[in-house]
Amino acid sequence: MSDDPKTLVSTTWLAAHLNDPDLRILDGSWYLPDAGRDPRADYDARHIPGARFFDIDEIADLRSDLPHMAPPPEKFMSRMRAMGVGDGHQVVVYDGAGLLSAARVWWLFKLMGHMNVAVLDGGLPKWQAEGHPVEDLAPVIRDRHMIVRVQNHFVRDVTQVSQAAKLEDAEIVDARAAARFRGEAPEPREGLRAGHIPGSKNVPFSLLLNPDNTLKDAGCIRAVFETAGVDLGKSVITTCGSGVTAAILALALERIGKTDWSVYDGSWAEWGQFPTLPIATGDA
Repeated sequence: MSDDPKTLVSTTWLAAHLNDPDLRILDGSWYLPDAGRDPRADYDARHIPGARFFDIDEIADLRSDLPHMAPPPEKFMSRMRAMGVGDGHQVVVYDGAGLLSAARVWWLFKLMGHMNVAVLDGGLPKWQAEGHPVEDLAPVIRDRHMIVRVQNHFVRDVTQVSQAAKLEDAEIVDARAAARFRGEAPEPREGLRAGHIPGSKNVPFSLLLNPDNTLKDAGCIRAVFETAGVDLGKSVITTCGSGVTAAILALALERIGKTDWSVYDGSWAEWGQFPTLPIATGDA
């Protein structure tokens, strides 16, 4: 797939641009608790030269009971300024899994109106496997002004998703594994019901990735969505467990030229906890 500084860039592209003065690299690693990995400790031990650590759980709306909900614009702005990320910068986000949480950071930047942001295809594992440099040094930070213009069409709340499920005027696509979607496997978070939003389709995010955790090409991406019964003629709302892997679906849709998508930020962490919201089990 071709490099696009607004969606996805290769390790080759990043290596060629590593010393560009207006490039900012972010380590957006995040893992489920059962992964047994500490993303901050991993970053401190090794990261791509110049990278800053983007803490998905802290650069969030901590007033919410839900995990890592999108932060208020003021908080995002202040955190980015403190990290030396601002207007005019080309941002590249990677993660330690290859492609898991980096897309969530990509989505947050889009939501905040910063469009020059791309995910590193294959992430840190591919970067290291190819022999590119890593370091354990903290980057030198200089403040940079950032203007935030929230793009509300990139996000949906529970009321909007509930309405879409009833009206069937948008496709709701769930990135969780098939067993969780069908309600056959327990949720990793306590207190959540098992199942899925009625009428939603299941596209496990892993189906969109190659064995090396790079994103599949456009033809394969389109085929995965269509095989799952997704009508790409409709707008798409992506969802998952807590709004992280839903962003991988959003990134994949953007790569095939589909721009009328949004992420359900609360995802199953929100929908699954409310007994008044309907759920479905099985394949349909």
